[in-house]
Amino acid sequence: MNKKNLKNITYTILSSAWATLNRIDYDYKFKNGEWKRLSRETYNRGNGTAILLYNSEKRTVILTKQFRMPAYENDKNEGMSIEACAGAIDKNDSPLETIIRETEEEVGYKIDNAKQVLTAYMSPGALTEKMYLFISEYDGTMKINDGGGLDAEDEDIEVLELSFGSAIEMIKNGDIIDAKTIMLLQYLQIHKLLE
Repeated sequence: MNKKNLKNITYTILSSAWATLNRIDYDYKFKNGEWKRLSRETYNRGNGTAILLYNSEKRTVILTKQFRMPAYENDKNEGMSIEACAGAIDKNDSPLETIIRETEEEVGYKIDNAKQVLTAYMSPGALTEKMYLFISEYDGTMKINDGGGLDAEDEDIEVLELSFGSAIEMIKNGDIIDAKTIMLLQYLQIHKLLE
């Protein structure tokens, strides 16, 4: 980004209930040399992290299922979302520390480490959130509780152990429509980690 093409940035907080919704006004210089005053709304909820647990021997993956109001609001048939385990990164934690904690809370598996494979913005036109995406192998000895999330965070998460083939088929038939989950499943597929 050429910062010489951007100036006079001002912020107006529109909401700060759960995260911060800002209206950002700024001057932007286009390729033709013309400066224009633009306005965009951005939603800042911090960065996030997600993980896909996989078992190469059983050829299975661990996913979650939970209600997502924004998906429901967009399409009343899509409120329940099948996703990779994920969570927001706390200010003092690294993406890795966060996903290790979220894995235990949401799906009940204790992992010591994970491999970061991707970093991506899910919706850079509206969200400031950058997602750090991980994979890690799991087996039955790592299961320490039933998962399901934290009551204090109003989480009601169903833990799913699915065959890798079933998960890929769920992308094709539209049962999995969450971008981070699709990216992680396709990462396993492209890198042939469950052959």
